[in-house]
Amino acid sequence: MYLSDLEAVLRKTREIVKDVVAGNAESVDREAFWPEQNIRTLQAAGLGGLVVRRAYGGSNQGLLALAQVCELLGRECGSTAICFGMHCVGASVISANPTPYQKEQYLEPICQGRHFTTLSLSEPGTGAHFYFPQTKLETASPDGFRITGTKTFVTNGGYADSYVVSAVAADPEAPTGQFSCVVVPRDTEGMTWGSPWAGLGMRGNSSRSLELRGVKVPSADLLGKEGDQIWYIFNVVCPYFLIAMAGTYLGIASSAVEEVCKHLSKRHHSHSGLALAHSPVLQHRLGELWAIVERTRRLVYFAASSVDAGDPDAFTVVMSAKAEVADCVVNVVNEAMTLMGGIAYRDGSRLHRFLRDARASHLMSPTTDILRIWTGRALLGQPLLSD
Repeated sequence: MYLSDLEAVLRKTREIVKDVVAGNAESVDREAFWPEQNIRTLQAAGLGGLVVRRAYGGSNQGLLALAQVCELLGRECGSTAICFGMHCVGASVISANPTPYQKEQYLEPICQGRHFTTLSLSEPGTGAHFYFPQTKLETASPDGFRITGTKTFVTNGGYADSYVVSAVAADPEAPTGQFSCVVVPRDTEGMTWGSPWAGLGMRGNSSRSLELRGVKVPSADLLGKEGDQIWYIFNVVCPYFLIAMAGTYLGIASSAVEEVCKHLSKRHHSHSGLALAHSPVLQHRLGELWAIVERTRRLVYFAASSVDAGDPDAFTVVMSAKAEVADCVVNVVNEAMTLMGGIAYRDGSRLHRFLRDARASHLMSPTTDILRIWTGRALLGQPLLSD
């Protein structure tokens, strides 16, 4: 099952956000549980294969659709947006160059809403430099590998049905720095999960550590060829990940502005009877917030559309768009809280959640600082990984 056009995708997403996601958002944050009902509803509606090609059973949508879907989800629940966005990134990696086995084993179930996937790239030793994994990939037999290492901040950790894992070749005859990606099915022997996620924000994304202790996977689960990881990182992982995150945080920023509008419209001073909405100073500051969000949205949509159109310079725009979104959401939510005063600062308010969720926008790698550096290098014609 898939949704055939973008308008149908967005219409169905809006329905799910209104009927399911919005009602669960507060409890997902308060109780820090993985938003299973939200995710299963999205899968059942045919959105699991959003970015998978039509030939493999998917909706064949691109980055513009991913940005808009994550934005709609992020308006109500940032955790749900990130969990679903990471599934889409994982699905895009698997579908970039699949074998017939991978199509049958992973892509068809993904598109049928029976399989949920995610990425497992970050490591404690390399920090933000997730593209240089230290997890070891060794040949265990003529038809299989052995994986050993530790991954961190695995979104959907323990709940996804499969994990796209990055690793470096450890065989003596392998070239130095030969990085690869493999799919590791859930509950494969040798996988051990760390403690449940207990974060300041994005409390429902189940971002956990994963120990891989001699995990055996068949060679059929290798994505592409050995050594293809860097290609996947810059041609698939980064564009899809950055746009999914940009859409998520754009949704949070948009909702923050909406909260300010509602507050200023209904709040009156008892001594004068005037609504705060009549204050020129507040009108001016609200107008500034709206402009910041709207121009950032246009940049994100342009970046996503550029990738969809095959623009050779699109990745530079995508990097800058994600960095701009991070600045936008943190600044807009902060200012929104100031404009709404103590009501927004109290425990349980929507802005209280938005403020905590927004802060992670600068931290998820590639971090905002890395993206600014890479953008500058791209403009100067220098290699992105020159250091």
